Amino acid sequence: MSVDETQPLISHLIELRRRILNSLITVLVVFFALVYFSNDIYRLIAAPLMEQLPKGANMIATDVASPFFTPIKLTIMVSIFASVPMILYQVWAFIAPALYKHERRLIAPLLFSSSVLFYLGMAFAYFVVFPLAFGFFVNTVPEGVVISTDISNYLSFVMALFMAFGVSFEVPIAIILLCWSGAVTPESLKRKRPYILVGAFVVGMLLTPPDVFSQTLLAIPMYLLFELGILLSQFYVGKSGKRKSANSENESDGDVGDDLKK
Repeated sequence: MSVDETQPLISHLIELRRRILNSLITVLVVFFALVYFSNDIYRLIAAPLMEQLPKGANMIATDVASPFFTPIKLTIMVSIFASVPMILYQVWAFIAPALYKHERRLIAPLLFSSSVLFYLGMAFAYFVVFPLAFGFFVNTVPEGVVISTDISNYLSFVMALFMAFGVSFEVPIAIILLCWSGAVTPESLKRKRPYILVGAFVVGMLLTPPDVFSQTLLAIPMYLLFELGILLSQFYVGKSGKRKSANSENESDGDVGDDLKK
């Protein structure tokens, strides 16, 4: 490999490092801005459970350092979630130079929509799933059993649900990308609706805690988002042909150039 051939690779690696550093700096800035309010953030996240607990019931900490480290851990996660738009922008800035002009117009809305859908998934979990799920769990406690949830276990539980719903709400973006790339077509996905519905419940079972309630609350929105992805993918189908035609034109231009050199 010649020196001229290694220069583009080195420049790409330098650009990648710069984008990663920008993302990390954004997360750190958000973290230092929020760390003072870490206990308030945890209180906000714990509110859906605390509102469902019997009067006088509280959460507990079974580890000596949990009251300090658990809110800090939550603040780090919140900082990452809050930095998602900037992280996606850095991804966009890195890949945009390699895209055709029409591809940039198509992918830019997808990056923006993916951020919105991720936050919508987390909001759906917090405002809809948490009150219903915690109310169900509290009301089904056997007589004589007192609920005293450990703050670390609660954080792990809600973060798993946040991630599950946030990622699951990206289904329309995944459908659009698959159809745009030509891997599948909207018509083939329509024929597989029964299997997708069953698969949504299987994914809900794998991503949520082991209860039918959370599984159903994730599977139904996921399937509805699948239908939305099929609808929106109609606007992207056929766009992949532009890329193929552009590639073929570039290849033909290269062949002509080679012939002229000969």
